[in-house]
Amino acid sequence: MEIGMITDSLSSRSFEDVVDIAADLGLSSIELPTGNWSEAPHLDLDRLLDSETARAEYLRKVAAHGLGISALNANGNQLHPVSGPAQDTVLRKTVRLARLMEVPTVVCMSGLPAAAGDSSPNWVTSSWPPENVAILEHQWEQVAIPYWRDLAFFAAEQSVQLAIEPCFAQLVYNASTARRLIDSVGSRSIGVNLDPSHLMAMGADITSVIRELAGSIVHVHAKDVRLNAPIVATNGLYDGTAMTLPQERAWNYVTLGLGHLAGEAFWADFVYQLRAAGYDGTLNIEHEDVLVNSEEGVRRAASLLGKVALRAAPDWQPADV
Repeated sequence: MEIGMITDSLSSRSFEDVVDIAADLGLSSIELPTGNWSEAPHLDLDRLLDSETARAEYLRKVAAHGLGISALNANGNQLHPVSGPAQDTVLRKTVRLARLMEVPTVVCMSGLPAAAGDSSPNWVTSSWPPENVAILEHQWEQVAIPYWRDLAFFAAEQSVQLAIEPCFAQLVYNASTARRLIDSVGSRSIGVNLDPSHLMAMGADITSVIRELAGSIVHVHAKDVRLNAPIVATNGLYDGTAMTLPQERAWNYVTLGLGHLAGEAFWADFVYQLRAAGYDGTLNIEHEDVLVNSEEGVRRAASLLGKVALRAAPDWQPADV
């Protein structure tokens, strides 16, 4: 396993600062957002697509710091009934750029459609009332599966792996919906980007999630979540309170190690379960903690992962006696 960082974790810093910090921390790579839900402060998608010279110079700067690029990230809602086509354009441009820059993976969300005829996405989490079942059937069979079959074919043509990130308010938001999409599309060019924080915020047990998705996890984000026990006890986990009001929310994204009483032990188990499930790729730090300085949070996360990441390939075998 290697340790990397999503550059939006330091979105207020220049690209030069970001690669300097990544190199200082001994990280192996960076993950670069390209647009949609990110302002993409560290990468100009159109410029790099249009200019071989610009791409070569960009890659040179990354390599000069001893870094690689583990993934590009185009998280957004390409199934949005109004803005979806524009977000799909960014995603497909990102896939094309990944091929040109020899980046193996593009991270993205599944997207969330609307009900038939609506202009806003509709996240259905209950089979009651009965019309919800009809909405889900439309979202899956008429919108998502045809779209993803086409996108998977496009990614395969570009020799790029798509890593879908299960997340609330998306059609793929847990292990079973991830499995449904992967099985329905039937393409090796799509897999899962596992960000445990989203799933823990909905009450999932991450060890169980990893076991269920074994063989389909192709990328990992390292981000923690902290449950606010008094509010969870009163209101449950689903919470629309602004993320800028952490004391009033049921849960919050936090710096690695600050979300569980077990701290380091939780993340040691996390990486061990990943290896058992066949994943030995990059663990990309993602900082979204509103109470912790971004550089401090990244440094703390890198320190913790440095203690628990399993870097070398396993080689012990029982004696043949």
